[in-house]
Amino acid sequence: MSGIIGPMTALLPTDLSQPESTATAVEAHAKLNALEARLQQLGSLMVAYSGGVDSAFLAATAHRVLGSRMLAVLADSPSLARRDMEQATAFAHSLEMPLRVILTEELDRPEYQRNDASRCFHCKTELFIGMEALGRELGFHNIAYGMNADDTKDFRPGQRAAQEHEVLAPLADAGLSKLEVRALSKAAGYPLWDRPAAPCLSSRVEYGRTVTREVLEQVERAEESMRQLGFREFRVRHHGELARVEIARIEMPRALTMETMDAITAALKQIGFKYVTLDCGGFRSGSMNAILPADVLLRRGA
Repeated sequence: MSGIIGPMTALLPTDLSQPESTATAVEAHAKLNALEARLQQLGSLMVAYSGGVDSAFLAATAHRVLGSRMLAVLADSPSLARRDMEQATAFAHSLEMPLRVILTEELDRPEYQRNDASRCFHCKTELFIGMEALGRELGFHNIAYGMNADDTKDFRPGQRAAQEHEVLAPLADAGLSKLEVRALSKAAGYPLWDRPAAPCLSSRVEYGRTVTREVLEQVERAEESMRQLGFREFRVRHHGELARVEIARIEMPRALTMETMDAITAALKQIGFKYVTLDCGGFRSGSMNAILPADVLLRRGA
């Protein structure tokens, strides 16, 4: 049972007048079948669950296939925005999905606090160690996370942590791209199918700047202020006294009025930034990685 609701071709975000759209839908459906077969083969599974579209789709699919033999594990730490925590919990409850919240303490690790290019490795290591301990307690032998096929092309040090702890990546193994995960989520009726990506708050802090609770709280408050101003896809990058605001280019025209720029500036200065700048390049996922040396980026998951 694939769980697809309605014709897949009507849901993929492509030009349906093109013949390749049907082929794309069939291919995505085939990948979903492969994912379901793999999950069934595992028998039981814990899923590292953040509430983002990838981990949520993986967890929901595992729950549909395995029922009570799956467990979604949500890591609670200062790097997880309270808004994301609430949304992740609400989605799990809406599906009556088994959920366990564990406290992770990556912020107490000096190697995480120093915030170099390997920060995500230390974060994921902390998470997977916690999940391994929980698995031993509850009798789960398999752990998976929401890496998709596109993630293998990006710089993501957390992948090395997953490899070291033998954490599975069923979405990537099935060849599911981000676009396909979103389309399948929409087909399944999951309201988060078009939710903007929401990596941890630490990803907003410039490399080399110590990650502290105070810095993360400042970022979280700044981004909540941007939502209150009506923006949907953006980042507030923390550069010490300066906040660099990235806004999706489709939303940029509304930001480029004196009234809106004054509102953004006032809101972020109230939170503690001395200077506020609007990045003319717009929102780019992972833009902090642009300063990393080429040899580091070429290692991808290293």
